[in-house]
Amino acid sequence: MRLALGLLATAALAACSPGGQRQAAAPQARLTSARLSVAQLQKLAGGADPAALGLAQGPAPINPLPAPGSVQATGDRAEQLNAGRPFAGLPIQPMRPFVLKTDAPDQARAVHCLAQAVYYEAAREPLKGQQAVAQVVLNRVRHPAYPKSVCGVVYQGASLPTGCQFTFTCNGALRWRPEGDLFARAEGVAKKALAGYVDKDVGPATHYHAAYVAPYWAPTLIKMTQVGQHIFYRWTGAWGEPAAFTGRYAGREAELTPAVLSSKAPTRAELAPEPRKVTLAVAGGEARTYQVADPGAAPADGARLPGALYAARRKPTPDEIQRINASLAAVEARIDGKPATAKVAQDISSSAHSGEAGAS
Repeated sequence: MRLALGLLATAALAACSPGGQRQAAAPQARLTSARLSVAQLQKLAGGADPAALGLAQGPAPINPLPAPGSVQATGDRAEQLNAGRPFAGLPIQPMRPFVLKTDAPDQARAVHCLAQAVYYEAAREPLKGQQAVAQVVLNRVRHPAYPKSVCGVVYQGASLPTGCQFTFTCNGALRWRPEGDLFARAEGVAKKALAGYVDKDVGPATHYHAAYVAPYWAPTLIKMTQVGQHIFYRWTGAWGEPAAFTGRYAGREAELTPAVLSSKAPTRAELAPEPRKVTLAVAGGEARTYQVADPGAAPADGARLPGALYAARRKPTPDEIQRINASLAAVEARIDGKPATAKVAQDISSSAHSGEAGAS
């Protein structure tokens, strides 16, 4: 049972933490009897003791092996791949606080499921590393791509051989009782996160993996930052911005249905909205269908996609909006017979020098 404490970790979409020092070479051993029934998973998610379900007891395998097919490399080769993929360097925007407001049973189950994720994914990470993992779970609850409960997010794909989102839910780790002190610490992190604590270091991250693992999906996402032994990512484009996290918490933490337990997270391509199209009548009674391009989609060089309709006016930049407002304020001041403020005068001067009084 102690052997599990030295194993590497990752997940199909979220990788586990080292729980200790990295081994020199990737291990070859595998856990056995990994599959648990839906009923067992539901009870374990609610906090049931493994012994009460007839499962083995002992120290938890904090570092399970990577899911088959989920990694490009491990060990030194993975570190080389990760080092060759630079961080995006984009601003990391903090998320809104997640304050769980639900009944007592759902509250207790949500805390337990989040504590499980923190424990099995980052049991021996520093506090910041554990808080970052909790933030990813809550980000997923809010993102349209994932279930709308804490337990649903943590256990998504748990009954699939390779489709679990967090490895500990499908590799047999839940057969073992957690270590008391470490799990109590994870519970503290979970309760704080569900009371509104926001980890600003990882912002809208929805994915992560251990630094010594190179998952197949890493090159397809925005590489944001590293906290402890974990590297964090977000979706590309608007799908990874805080404004996309519009999902509402639905509760029903105990309802881990087979559909949730056997579902994989959709890919970005699957989640991309269908392009808006319009059909217009043209000369000779002919009808043609056009794709409506995003207002900001036209390239700067003026090149346009054939068969696409573009907005007649582009969206003004923040600087242009500021100058427009300054000009309007100056006009209002003249109408009222009041002198323009120094700030308005400065903005007007900037507009004159730039030659842009408004959006074209």
